[in-house]
Amino acid sequence: MFRKIPFVPRELKITETLPGFFGGPGYPVKNTPVTPRENMAALYYEKKPFWMPAASESRMIGPASYNDNLGRGMGHDSRDAFGIEWEWIPSAGGSIVRPGSPFMTDANQWREKVAFPDLDAWDWEADAERHKIDGRFPCQCSLINGFWFERLVSFMDFAPAAMALIDEEQRGAVKELFQAMTDFACRVVDKICEYWPMLDGFNIHDDWGAQKAPFFSEETAYELFVPFMRQLTDHIHSKGRYATLHSCGHVDSRVQCFIDAGFDAWDPQTMNDIHMLYERYGDRIVLGVYPDRFDPETTPEAEQRRLAREFVDEFCRPGKPSIFSYYGSYAMTPAFSEEVYVYSRRLYSR
Repeated sequence: MFRKIPFVPRELKITETLPGFFGGPGYPVKNTPVTPRENMAALYYEKKPFWMPAASESRMIGPASYNDNLGRGMGHDSRDAFGIEWEWIPSAGGSIVRPGSPFMTDANQWREKVAFPDLDAWDWEADAERHKIDGRFPCQCSLINGFWFERLVSFMDFAPAAMALIDEEQRGAVKELFQAMTDFACRVVDKICEYWPMLDGFNIHDDWGAQKAPFFSEETAYELFVPFMRQLTDHIHSKGRYATLHSCGHVDSRVQCFIDAGFDAWDPQTMNDIHMLYERYGDRIVLGVYPDRFDPETTPEAEQRRLAREFVDEFCRPGKPSIFSYYGSYAMTPAFSEEVYVYSRRLYSR
């Protein structure tokens, strides 16, 4: 049950600074009345947090067992468990499949090409020793490269993978592959929950769009992706964890797919219409939101605080909680972020 705890100024005392993501600025931790982990749980399970959570308050684990075998190496060249060669691109902060020789040229080849690895053979115990969870902060495991479109692209390269989605002769094989990948994903979730029992959720990756539009139609999404996503999110929920989605691109026209796929949250990139998304869907999926851009160098503190209050008024309405997105880091000045905290604390404690 939600507890009403009145705001007191001592909450603004900074107790420590969390490391930033991808070399970004650190996040100052306040003297909050409940832990950020408890606050995030109140958001997901009661729809009423104590303050507007920031994505920067969350922690992510990326076990080497997953990243080196199923992800993209993350920081170094790697060969994954399917035999795909990944090349680390420092300037991009990510990896790409080494070009020139796709693993498959036709989705129908998947049964002879794809051999699923033995999860029990990986050193999860050593990973669990390296990656400890701090129980004060919400923590998710990031499943980079996912199990559906991104995985198919890694097997086939982008254009052939996109064609396989609409090719009548390959579509059946794509469904079979996605079913096998989803069954495997459920086993991955089981293994991670076994070694990190304090884990709060899973962040699933599957990019669906580019700067201007989705890669495929809504009809294709519902036929080839949503049922398998729903199988995985249902499994994650059965483990008592939440399932969040990382899907890049201008895909605000696909948010109903994400809802029907069972995701608890999605963090849209800034080319999406966040105002429309929150208005239409904010009561059915938690959205990562961001304020309209302003120049922190030229905007007076009083104006920043006014903008922060407007931001909270729009995105912290009853029954429609949201998260201050990573994509809004341009606005995380001391004045703006403090005002968001104080104003949302008072609003949610009513």
